[in-house]
Amino acid sequence: MKILITGKNGQVGRHLVLQLSNMNTIDFLALGREELDITNVEKVSQIVNEYKPSVIINAAAYTAVDKSEEEVELANAINNLGPRNLAKAAARVNAAIIHISTDYVFAGDKEGSYTEADEVNPQGVYGKTKLAGEQSVAQECDAHIILRTAWVFSEFGNNFVKTMLRLAQTRDNLGVVGDQFGGPTYAGDIAKTLISISQTIYNGSTEYGVYHFSGIPHTSWNKFAVSIFSVAQEKKVIKELVKVNSITTSDYPTPAKRPANSKLDCTKITTNFSIQPSDWKAALNNIQQYI
Repeated sequence: MKILITGKNGQVGRHLVLQLSNMNTIDFLALGREELDITNVEKVSQIVNEYKPSVIINAAAYTAVDKSEEEVELANAINNLGPRNLAKAAARVNAAIIHISTDYVFAGDKEGSYTEADEVNPQGVYGKTKLAGEQSVAQECDAHIILRTAWVFSEFGNNFVKTMLRLAQTRDNLGVVGDQFGGPTYAGDIAKTLISISQTIYNGSTEYGVYHFSGIPHTSWNKFAVSIFSVAQEKKVIKELVKVNSITTSDYPTPAKRPANSKLDCTKITTNFSIQPSDWKAALNNIQQYI
């Protein structure tokens, strides 16, 4: 099996490279933006035609949620036009494509967890461009998996866990939003899931379509922060426990609207692929590596 990975320098991309490097049965080509600009249709076609992957995993994305409200064209190019280019190229070489998407395709006002069948209604540019990317991938390549996830964190890049640990170096109390709920998702678990799905595709027994994969138990940003600091103190990453005060979304205004409810139902992926949701509490146990 041959896997082409885009976005190798992101949180998920770096974990994909780490995990696949330890697997002798899979040949992979991992590319960053400097090696493959997915918005360049000619370059995408050239690389896909030359490498002829079994599966393309698109881990490239424009993820600056607030900035996207101003950089609309750039966000659309990376989140929509780029995935379309990859999906078209995948279809030409009879490859499957796995595309990572987001909870932001939903309005965030539902009671309970979102299933794959729920109505999409993105509230900002980021969510709208990610939804457009989903639709482009589905339209251009029948052999597609769209994997929606949420609240991604890891040892790499910029994320909530690393931000909290950085603030803990200079602050003894913080205000963190307590009225937004979701499932923190470890990037290493997303990578493991992507590889597992790729293997299932290669073995010829896949139900294509949209799937949700995120962490459990569901929590708020506020309680997630409390857990981070608790583990960090236990592991001696920080000396003193940081006091976390609960604030509301309206107390912390941002250019882009955040979903109040980012809880994703992962029943479908468990049923079809025997993949369990991410255990974010277990992932925090290696918190020493997040510094």
